[in-house]
Amino acid sequence: MAVIDDRPGRGASWAAAGMLAPVTEVQHGEEALLQLNLASSELYPDFAAELEEASGRSPGYHRCGTLMVALDRDDNAALEEVYRFQIRLGLAVDRLSSSEARRLEPALSPRVRGGILVEGDHQVDNRALVGALAKACLRSHVRFVRSRAEVIDVAGDRLAGVKLRDGDRLTCEHLVLAAGAWSPSVKGLPSDARPPLRPIKGQLLHLRIRGDRPSTTAPLSGRNITGPDVYLVVRPDGRVVIGASSEEQGFDTSVTAGAVFELLRDANELVPGVTELELTETIAGLRPATPDNAPLIGASVVEGLILAAGHYRNGILLTPITADAVTDLVISGKVAANIEPFSPQRFEASLSAKGVQQ
Repeated sequence: MAVIDDRPGRGASWAAAGMLAPVTEVQHGEEALLQLNLASSELYPDFAAELEEASGRSPGYHRCGTLMVALDRDDNAALEEVYRFQIRLGLAVDRLSSSEARRLEPALSPRVRGGILVEGDHQVDNRALVGALAKACLRSHVRFVRSRAEVIDVAGDRLAGVKLRDGDRLTCEHLVLAAGAWSPSVKGLPSDARPPLRPIKGQLLHLRIRGDRPSTTAPLSGRNITGPDVYLVVRPDGRVVIGASSEEQGFDTSVTAGAVFELLRDANELVPGVTELELTETIAGLRPATPDNAPLIGASVVEGLILAAGHYRNGILLTPITADAVTDLVISGKVAANIEPFSPQRFEASLSAKGVQQ
């Protein structure tokens, strides 16, 4: 078994925040995706424990809950609509008044008008996660090929192998295409097998407590905090990830002053103490998005080719269930019922009719 990647774990997964929030981020019209997200969230405790045993490293899974908050009357009215939608879906949420929200999280701004407590939405340290996965692979004798897949060889309707950027060629019976937003750029696929993905740029900030300031020696919050335009993922050790912008800018990964300003401004409106933290990193990543914002998990029309891409804003959350689905496909050819709606072939007929160019 081999992993072909010139920078393992340094793509969208590295630039993520690690919030595991199927309930917090539920959207109208995405009920099927919600069920997949919930199922993957339920797998996380065992997945994290097994990964730590296999790698000897903690993936940073932390059961903390998430607090959604509103800053003004209009925000609170919108939050009430979200709450009613969540209740209709049978989700476990609690509606909070301003005082209740601030009692739970004293660092919140006095402006907070109300909130929704989601006890079941947690977090994982995404960078610790990819590091643990890489270590587990090495311990399992997986070979890392530091290159990129340039051309997928297809003979008839069957996978034959893959040509690498450095000129080498690997033969294989199964290939999992998991190159994120770059998946469509791999050559050689027929038009109806080319994944319809586009990059959505997201900019994030990393901060940490300052040892020289007594007022910042403890985490700002015990929970993830989300507002109308920003979220804060607070690690147990006091590190904070603030995110994230959502921009249709192609493959641009530059960090802009405007995004940094807006994220800090919006975070400060939620939690004023955030301005006392040290800014340690700014980063931009590219979320791989499909036309319906749902992932591509499953077999392609090319026999032997499996896709695991297009996870958009749920890539870290969907890691366990995607891994299980891909493993089942490779070993037994079976497709779990909760994966069927996300087959890559739901787009392939229309792509073939349009004659997508390589």
